[in-house]
Amino acid sequence: MYYQQNEEFDAIVVGSGVSGGWAAKELCEKGLRTLVLERGTPLNHPTDYITEHKQTWELPFGRENVPEAEAQRDFAIQSRTGQFDQTTKHFFLPDADNPYIEDTPFTWIRGGRVGGRSLIWGRQVYRWSDLDFEANLRDGHGVDWPIRYADVAPWYDYVERFIGVSGQAEGLAHLPDGQFLKPMEMNAAEKHFKAGVEDTFPERKVTIGRVAILTEPHNGRAPCHYCGPCARGCSTGSYFSSHSSTLPAAQATGNLTLRANSLVHSVIYDEETDRATGVRVIDTQTKEMSEVYARVVFLCASTMASTQILLNTKTPRFPTGLGNASGELGHNLMDHHFRVGAFGVLEGLEDRYYQGNRPNACYIPRYRNLGDAATRRTDFVRGYGFQGGASRSNWSRGFGEAGFGAEFKNSLRDAGPWSMGVTAFGECLPRHENYIALAEETDAYGLPQIRIHCTWGDNEFAMRADARETAGEMLEAAGFANVQTYDRFQEGELGAEPGLGIHEMGTARMGRNPQTSVLNGNNQLHEVPNVFVTDGACMTSSACQNPSITYMALTARAVDFATRQMQDGAI
Repeated sequence: MYYQQNEEFDAIVVGSGVSGGWAAKELCEKGLRTLVLERGTPLNHPTDYITEHKQTWELPFGRENVPEAEAQRDFAIQSRTGQFDQTTKHFFLPDADNPYIEDTPFTWIRGGRVGGRSLIWGRQVYRWSDLDFEANLRDGHGVDWPIRYADVAPWYDYVERFIGVSGQAEGLAHLPDGQFLKPMEMNAAEKHFKAGVEDTFPERKVTIGRVAILTEPHNGRAPCHYCGPCARGCSTGSYFSSHSSTLPAAQATGNLTLRANSLVHSVIYDEETDRATGVRVIDTQTKEMSEVYARVVFLCASTMASTQILLNTKTPRFPTGLGNASGELGHNLMDHHFRVGAFGVLEGLEDRYYQGNRPNACYIPRYRNLGDAATRRTDFVRGYGFQGGASRSNWSRGFGEAGFGAEFKNSLRDAGPWSMGVTAFGECLPRHENYIALAEETDAYGLPQIRIHCTWGDNEFAMRADARETAGEMLEAAGFANVQTYDRFQEGELGAEPGLGIHEMGTARMGRNPQTSVLNGNNQLHEVPNVFVTDGACMTSSACQNPSITYMALTARAVDFATRQMQDGAI
């Protein structure tokens, strides 16, 4: 797959992560010669998962993390997230390659390799329902989605059948069931928790997580064997990533050209035809700029990166950014607020344990504001769900306990008590005052940096207070002791600021009215019909579910629409 300067393609895809991989697969399988541009460095599956099965004593710093001096020098922002450590740092983009200005605290995590964040994501996949797609219209926050669940449902089916999703059907209207492989099993303490919660609170459901990890052979990929260090890369391809799934499918068609170290500067726009003709690309190794051309452009670079490209595309018709006639480009930034919940200890079940390192959590779907009087809250709109799980402490608890000698060591051979924690992920309302914009400062490649202004609002704080309280009451209802609730957010301090959920959304939202939105119901720029945005930038609201499966479904749907438009000569 060699790239030639000024070569023309049928389609250009910017980004190779969750959305970009799906765009590449669908475009290539529909016969389009497709160029994928990725700013990160090359990565080969599975040989470049260099730390996948290294033991603690094989790592440079043992059980310690990256030394503070190195972390602060190269990864001060990236290391704020739990996914970053000495075994995964090679998957992240160093801070110096992605400088930005925090008007308010915001943690922007970026992948630095081909495959993007599909290498390190948590793989939780939950469908949205019309409770989510109708939320803005119902309560007046944001603009109405131009689509409904019925528009996306067949594409959820299509995506799930390809990637493989393990999950348990529950029959909940507000969390639609999908095309599931067999579910993973809860352990004994989690089953105990489930029984206690559902007996005490009949409106609440505890289920096993729905996760893009195989529990049986699927599409040539092996089932998970519960080795555990998923964020280091999965050589068996048991979890979904662009490398294990969509990019190989695109490659198999013979229509894919993939270029790494390629930073997209802006879109090339023809004022006379109101069409994009290609993109400008900076080689991150030589810093030279070139142009590539295509009939259609898909921006899948991640929420803020795709919007940065549009903002940086200034023309006489669009002096504030391509497709920004509405003035909404860059606005309505959202993330899920989390790091609020509870944990406790369970006495008993000492004859029960579990096997392997299950890469999944329990899930408690939203139970607030479901459209009926029984679940309605007057202190906040929308809702939250919980993720969490139980485990027994092992020998490593000895690091924090006093003792020495044979008796102490022998005591650590037995598993410790059961403990369980649950963490809420809450919906963030779309607000115009949460935004990104281009700054005067530039990065090493001459691109304007972005400045980010994003804060939690009163609705999020009221939701967090409720989530903290109900997390504790569920653990207590299930018989857990020493229950402690927590909320990591403190005004002005790092710990639960926007961005840490790594579910940033919005800034180029879909909508029915071109005067109040950037994209139409097919993820197409209202004013430039051959430019599509299908990553998190397109989202009109955030719901409380992990969003990646929705990005994938919207991407497959948008490609289907775009190719039909191309066949009809409309774009």
